[in-house]
Amino acid sequence: MTTTASTAPGSGTPDLVAPIIETAGLTKTYTGTDFRAVDGLDLQVNPGEVFGLLGPNGAGKTTTVGVLTTRVVPSDGRASIAGIDVVEHPSLVKQMIGVVSQQNTLDRQLTPWENLYWHGRLFGMGAKDSRQTADDLLERFQLTRFARASVYALSGGMAQRLMVARAVFHRPAVLFLDEPTSGLDPQGRLALWDLLGGLNEEGQTILLTTHYMEEADRLCDRVAIMDHGRVLALGSPEELKRSVGADTVVTVRAPGDVEQLAAVFQQHLEGVTRIRTTVDGVELHVRGADRLVPRVVEAAESSGFSLADISVTQPSLETVFIGLTGKELRD
Repeated sequence: MTTTASTAPGSGTPDLVAPIIETAGLTKTYTGTDFRAVDGLDLQVNPGEVFGLLGPNGAGKTTTVGVLTTRVVPSDGRASIAGIDVVEHPSLVKQMIGVVSQQNTLDRQLTPWENLYWHGRLFGMGAKDSRQTADDLLERFQLTRFARASVYALSGGMAQRLMVARAVFHRPAVLFLDEPTSGLDPQGRLALWDLLGGLNEEGQTILLTTHYMEEADRLCDRVAIMDHGRVLALGSPEELKRSVGADTVVTVRAPGDVEQLAAVFQQHLEGVTRIRTTVDGVELHVRGADRLVPRVVEAAESSGFSLADISVTQPSLETVFIGLTGKELRD
């Protein structure tokens, strides 16, 4: 098995740590088609890491998680959890993982407390321990007052928190989250982010898929940007954003020929590293932010363009993705 080197605190000597998730040449082609949902994927996730698969719908993120959680059989390659092959020993792998899917999988016939209690019993916990753990998790996930309510009474955010509580009930080695905040309002999304951060601080390894760049940026230690079943870029959010080679992203909207406007900026604006035209304007990647807005305005107006709008931001993970693929994450 491949290992990664880390340094033990205070020792100054490398300590070999095996990846807790590993794939090699992982491929999934669906029967009757030549479509590769996952195409030769090589990944290594370290223990205690929050690892994100970021990409648009159809990039292969959910299929990858399906293989790692034993729900999807790969066509080629291999995948393992803590050194255990997911195809050869699926039952053993299932005992080591917790999964929160995109769909609400709570038992509608049980209360929130019962959903947790019987999950513990299913994983071999005694009745006393299962009762105590259910109580503790409901309190931690701020669901105690709904313990005996109908699952139908839970909001989307509360139902998602309950599914996460159930997934970590048996203390899995890896927690898988597939689009965990899809459909949640901003308040529910922030609440779930805080809970996941707390779990990770206690050592929980988390692999999540998302198409929300801010989610990956806030939660993940490392991110793999995917499209068409392949990894296009891999690194920490900061490393990926630095790879853009620009300090600032300027979006300019103006009536007229956007291709001509782009040519104006290319010729007259110093520090431009990349230009992308949009439907009604131009996106500029610029190195050096000194007097940037006045310089943009001057370059446009001196060439006869009247700007309708200008916005200035820092490079984001979506900036990285657009640079790699030419399309936006939501496309």
